[in-house]
Amino acid sequence: MRHLIDPTDLTVEETGQIIALAEEIIADRAKFSQACRGKKLATLFYEPSTRTRLSFTSAMLELGGQVIGFSDAASSSVSKGETVADTVRVIRCFADIIAMRHFKEGAPLVASQYAGIPVINAGDGSHAHPTQTLTDLLTIKREKGRLDRLTIGFCGDLKFGRTVHSLIKALSRYQGIKIFLISPQELRLPDYMLHEMSAGSGLEFREVRTLEEAMPELDILYMTRVQKERFLDQEEFDRVKDSFVLDPEKLKTARKEMIVLHPLPRVNEIARAVDNDPRAAYFRQVENGKFVRMALILTLLGWAGENRPFERTPVFGEPFVVDGPACSNPRCISVSEDVDRLARRGDDGICRCAYCETIL
Repeated sequence: MRHLIDPTDLTVEETGQIIALAEEIIADRAKFSQACRGKKLATLFYEPSTRTRLSFTSAMLELGGQVIGFSDAASSSVSKGETVADTVRVIRCFADIIAMRHFKEGAPLVASQYAGIPVINAGDGSHAHPTQTLTDLLTIKREKGRLDRLTIGFCGDLKFGRTVHSLIKALSRYQGIKIFLISPQELRLPDYMLHEMSAGSGLEFREVRTLEEAMPELDILYMTRVQKERFLDQEEFDRVKDSFVLDPEKLKTARKEMIVLHPLPRVNEIARAVDNDPRAAYFRQVENGKFVRMALILTLLGWAGENRPFERTPVFGEPFVVDGPACSNPRCISVSEDVDRLARRGDDGICRCAYCETIL
């Protein structure tokens, strides 16, 4: 069974096919208006969402399908202590495909092991957000005409920003990508990602502490908010929350053809005056999210028809290391639920938790 848990679950060719299908849908929406007639999408959102949840809902409805699910875990049996594994084994009786957002890192991976139908990771803690990555790639393709030979600045919360983590992973597979990492020391990219980028990903990257250092060189500026909900320390959050704010003054040194992206929601990191600048592409980015999710739903449902029957219990082999050390990350699903202890050993020999990528 094919799922989308991490951006690299799709090959570069498959990613290109989904982007091309999204562009086809944009060109002729009526052609796809009944493509999912008789199919149901279950949206299981364990934490708040506006754009992602409504984007999935709108995508399925525009394909002629139906949507069930919950937008608040407190209104479901989760509030009674039901596990992710049990929840999806129930939901698979009612739906054909699942989109899950969860505050615990690795929860969608657990869901994929038990669902028996395609599972889409709609964001898991600070870990990954692969459908936002597809949205970003489609937006870049439509705005810049290509996915290679680009200089991209990621600004703000790079430590907890799952959209940043996912997009960097995806971009590492394209040629000629140069990245500026723009953040305060407290919010710099996690060490494991810096290590992967240094260990032969093909990316050229540089860490800087101000927007001004990078702005003149950028084709794309990817802004992010400082996420209060990811901090365990209120004082640390208060100290860095206003670190970077994009305003018209800072844009004066930017290229005329540069675009500004943001996964949203924003707080104060982009001044309202920037919205009127033609380089502000973040609301166009939102609409692209609906089209790429339409393409993804169609693709996964198509692949599901070709898969072997669901096995009653998951059977683990490669690429997993089974029954390894316990994960120390308090945000990992393996810490709070009774799941199999799974790890992956990288080419560098380092063993990381399969759910959240913490080094074990």
